[in-house]
Amino acid sequence: IFKNAFLQIPELSKCSVLMRERCRVEETIYNMQQTGPENLQVISDFDMTLTRFAYKGKRVPTTHNILDNRLLIDENCTKKIKKLLNTYYPIEIDARLSTEEKLPLMVEWWTKVHKLLMEQKIRKDLLAQAVRESPSKLREGYKMFFDHLAEQNVPLLIFSAGIGDVLEEVIRQNHVFHPNVNIISNYMDFDHTGVLQAFKGQLIHTFNKREGALAHAAHLTELKGRQNVLLLGDSLGDLTMADGVSNVQNTLTIGFLNDQVEERKELFLNSFDIVLVKDETLEIPNAILKNIFRTPRCSKRT
Repeated sequence: IFKNAFLQIPELSKCSVLMRERCRVEETIYNMQQTGPENLQVISDFDMTLTRFAYKGKRVPTTHNILDNRLLIDENCTKKIKKLLNTYYPIEIDARLSTEEKLPLMVEWWTKVHKLLMEQKIRKDLLAQAVRESPSKLREGYKMFFDHLAEQNVPLLIFSAGIGDVLEEVIRQNHVFHPNVNIISNYMDFDHTGVLQAFKGQLIHTFNKREGALAHAAHLTELKGRQNVLLLGDSLGDLTMADGVSNVQNTLTIGFLNDQVEERKELFLNSFDIVLVKDETLEIPNAILKNIFRTPRCSKRT
């Protein structure tokens, strides 16, 4: 029988932390600790996962929402994007609909948003200022999260349906864009004058991350041989982000349940190993990483 006496993570006992199988969670963390940081990789969503969902009662902007700045887009465009959000976001988080039903609607949503943004002739040189002026906030504990992964040379793969250029700027302005960070996202394509003309590559949205994961896995050589995966997300679509990882030994998934808690709690509990209810911090991922990075003890399972 697996004993957890050596695994002391008091943070897992908080009332905002839900687990369907605590023993399995603890055994997975133990296994990850035994093989050390050199066998670990972290794969995370960005918007509403590494960033806060809300702050002081107000929604924190996503990377798309950060572009809602008069420097970049006009009022009419803002209204149209907001209307699309109010139409499609309830569909994205509707627990009654299957992924298959949501898929074409998500493509429709982001294709329309990207078309509106391209019409605005967004200037690359104003992106940094728009990020500075936005109320965007990474979750509390972000510095420890990013810094510890960098110190231990653990790759952090950020997989986002948001806008990569904006996402990079948020991380850069928070001084945590370390060399171990890799980003897969929707990147803007600017013309020679620095004006947005298109978006690069295939559209990445909430429910096609599996295809993106498989397509990019071959290119990220620093992830090879790292068979333990800590995965963070706020949507069931995020669970496929690790599908490109070969020969996985241990996977631990953490789901941030930010919204529609009662309607989605059961679904999250059946899908993620750990569910964090309305938790605006990275306290739990940090506590788990701290445990994994501890020197493994010689204690054996009994």
